[in-house]
Amino acid sequence: MRDNDDIGDLRRRLAESQAMCEALRKGEVDAVIGEESVAILRMLEAERKLGEQRRDLERNNAELSQAYAALEKRTKELERANEELKSFSYAVSHDLRSPLRAIQSFITLLQKRHSDKLDGEAAEFVGRIGEATLTMNELIQETLELSLMSRIELVRSTVDLSAMAREILTPLQEAEPERQTEIIIEPHMITEASEKMVRRVLENLLVNAWKYTGEEQVTSIFFGRETQQEQPVFVVRDNGAGFNMEQADRLFTPFQRLHSDTDFEGTGIGLTIVQRIVHRHGGRIWGESGDDGGASFYFTFA
Repeated sequence: MRDNDDIGDLRRRLAESQAMCEALRKGEVDAVIGEESVAILRMLEAERKLGEQRRDLERNNAELSQAYAALEKRTKELERANEELKSFSYAVSHDLRSPLRAIQSFITLLQKRHSDKLDGEAAEFVGRIGEATLTMNELIQETLELSLMSRIELVRSTVDLSAMAREILTPLQEAEPERQTEIIIEPHMITEASEKMVRRVLENLLVNAWKYTGEEQVTSIFFGRETQQEQPVFVVRDNGAGFNMEQADRLFTPFQRLHSDTDFEGTGIGLTIVQRIVHRHGGRIWGESGDDGGASFYFTFA
């Protein structure tokens, strides 16, 4: 009789164990260990996860603090480098211009006081020296402007590009009234940009267009808008000398000229300044030329 009781007890325990295993398999923890025990386990699990999150947050804060300190250090280094570059630029500009002014002054005195003693060849040499000093002075000025262009504050305002283009081209036409021209400027071209910087861009592109069309029977210059890849693009187009597209990558490189000084005067820095201004406005600029001459310069502002 006792044996039967023992067997029954073992069967009950076995059934209970099987039920507990099935409950665990189904995720029914409450049925196995009770609601209070489950609550304690869940609280412990929550504390564990919270501890992990706290450690992750502390680690992230430490990494962020290190990154901020490195950024602050780098910013101070850049500010110091910019100040040094600014001082250096002004110093170089002053130190180079002083001897140029002296040379120009002596050339002027030589021409005024001793022109009668100079033969034709000597007078030509003196004139070339004077022209070279003026070119050097222009190079210094544009090099200084290029170095400053990345540092001056960019203040945007509403700019009427159409009106600005007319202001630039009208004096050129008045200075050469005998020149036949076909100039088209699209109306109502408005943008948000630095007026001073944008004027520098248009002056360079339009004056270049005027210069490189000087040998054409009719000067044709167009300034307007086009749509490329669903984006508005400004374009300055002319029918002038153009350039070799195989050398297009040199267009915006400082002191790289695609035409000789005897054909067209220039310093080789103007387009570099234009590119820097366009980039400061978050835009881009590129040039194209055809086999039959003419050039198109496209640019955008963000």
